[in-house]
Amino acid sequence: MSYTVFIVLILFVAIALILIVMVQNPKGGGLSSSFGGGGAQSLGGVQNTNNFLDRTTWTLAIAMFALILLSNIAIPRGGENDVNLDRTLEGTAPIENTTSTPATNDTIN
Repeated sequence: MSYTVFIVLILFVAIALILIVMVQNPKGGGLSSSFGGGGAQSLGGVQNTNNFLDRTTWTLAIAMFALILLSNIAIPRGGENDVNLDRTLEGTAPIENTTSTPATNDTIN
């Protein structure tokens, strides 16, 4: 049950992360802004939007990483076969008859 919740949350965060990355300005700041991109520094609103998108991207990426790790813990492990194997090893479960049926003695006359 909790594993399904983690999967849904991971999908939601992944879609949100895709949308946030797609909205970001592809021109970036990086090294290109130091080589003549100084005129764009006067637009304060754009800088605040870029900071918000950058922080949101990192927050969603960290949330996805944490959800993936937590979902690994929530994965249902084992099953009925493992429980029966444990009981058999402990001697509390009956061991199934694994011998084959006896062959008939057909004699050649």
